[in-house]
Amino acid sequence: MADKERTVVLNQAPGPSSGPGTTNVAALVHLHPSGVNLGRRYPLEKQEILVGREGEVDVRLEYASVSRRQARIINVLGNWVLEDLGSTNGTFVNEKRVQSSALQSNDLIRFGEVIVKFLFGSDIEAAYHEEIYRVSIQDGLTGAFNKRYLLDLMERELARSIRYTLPLGLVMFDVDHFKRVNDNYGHLAGDAVLKELVRRLAQRIRQTDLLGRYGGEEFAVVLPSTDQQGAIAIAESLRHLMQATPVEYEGVGIPVTISLGVTALEPWASPPVDTQELIRRADERLYAAKRAGRNRVMW
Repeated sequence: MADKERTVVLNQAPGPSSGPGTTNVAALVHLHPSGVNLGRRYPLEKQEILVGREGEVDVRLEYASVSRRQARIINVLGNWVLEDLGSTNGTFVNEKRVQSSALQSNDLIRFGEVIVKFLFGSDIEAAYHEEIYRVSIQDGLTGAFNKRYLLDLMERELARSIRYTLPLGLVMFDVDHFKRVNDNYGHLAGDAVLKELVRRLAQRIRQTDLLGRYGGEEFAVVLPSTDQQGAIAIAESLRHLMQATPVEYEGVGIPVTISLGVTALEPWASPPVDTQELIRRADERLYAAKRAGRNRVMW
């Protein structure tokens, strides 16, 4: 099970980060949900930091899925340790449920629906600015590129396609009956489905392709130098990949399928179009797939 609980017992001895000339500076950076808190830094400046939704806490995360007293983070002789305080929705490190866990720099911590990154060490300022750039182009929940970056890249690839007479494929897709997943299993399960979807599909596409979150449960794959038939073949492989294995969430297998719409710009065969027209065509075919019964590719 991906979120199996783990417990770590830390020896009470100085770690390598606690010697002369080192620093114990640490911080959390807010990655998800997006909104006014995106990129916010929570410095860990005390020996013990209490995390929770309300009351006398040091890191306040005002989200319903976070418990009043969710967890605490303790500096133990130069090593940082995270402890869950019996929270309702659990505390996770790199998607493993924990009761107590030693933290390493760049660990992803999830409190309910909230995802933060733990940064630690002498280069924390550089790491923070690198993280801020990353959150400006990536979706904090799934790791897919965000809509703004997706549209920027499409503009560049469209111009390249027209200039060099190269095909450009586009696949738009979303999760079938996603509201039903949220209603039946809860919103945290819905988040888990989206993360697993991106993890699986990112392994299938090429390095030159781009997987982006267009909004909600809708995603897009931009396929440079790919004609219509090639884009259809890739879309079918993505559909099979999701259908083949249920998404595991807290010991329950959630069946997940996707519907996909495919289009392609082939400059030698059709007049140029802009980004919005290409998206409109793929979106139209996506909704045709849903009307036709879902879990299929339309082009």
